[in-house]
Amino acid sequence: MPVLPHARRALGAALAAASATVLTLAAALAFAAPASAHTALTGSNPEEGATVAPPSEIVLEFASEVKLPQVVVTDESDARHELGEPETAGNDVTQALKAPLPNGGYTVGWRAVSPDGHPISGTFEFTVEGATSAAPSSPAQSSAGAPPAPAASQAGSPAAAAEPASESEGTSAGWLWIGLGALVVVLAAGGAVWFRRSKGAGAQS
Repeated sequence: MPVLPHARRALGAALAAASATVLTLAAALAFAAPASAHTALTGSNPEEGATVAPPSEIVLEFASEVKLPQVVVTDESDARHELGEPETAGNDVTQALKAPLPNGGYTVGWRAVSPDGHPISGTFEFTVEGATSAAPSSPAQSSAGAPPAPAASQAGSPAAAAEPASESEGTSAGWLWIGLGALVVVLAAGGAVWFRRSKGAGAQS
């Protein structure tokens, strides 16, 4: 049975509408899939532009978990203050800092990889106030805490002066006893000789 012209036109219009719908859906899916896999920074501690006491770390909060995070913290002289590597826990990235941070302005630069492999990065600034530094000790405090001066040398003390006298007295006494002992020996020997001679002379008479 031949197809009527108006039926052909209706079929062609329906096919064209279906094709347009399919193409629209495909394009929407093509653009929506990468966008849903992207992530972004949703918050931080310290917050951007905040004035805070010296922090010990920087916390970055993302919409979803990121990979290979990198964080750099610099002061107004471009000196860096991060300590070690950043750590990831869920959607948060924590970067430890060299403590304590001096007063002044700081810039945080970060970079990470989204779940779809797309790199993302950004920067923000904050200010530190209320940092305290240890006051150097004054000369008076240094003198007060110094150890007492050593006592006078032994050569100038009475006890030290008395020690040589004691040693000399002991030495003199020793020589005196040795001399007396020698004298006793000599006298005894002389007495023995005299006694022998006296005995021999008596025998001859």
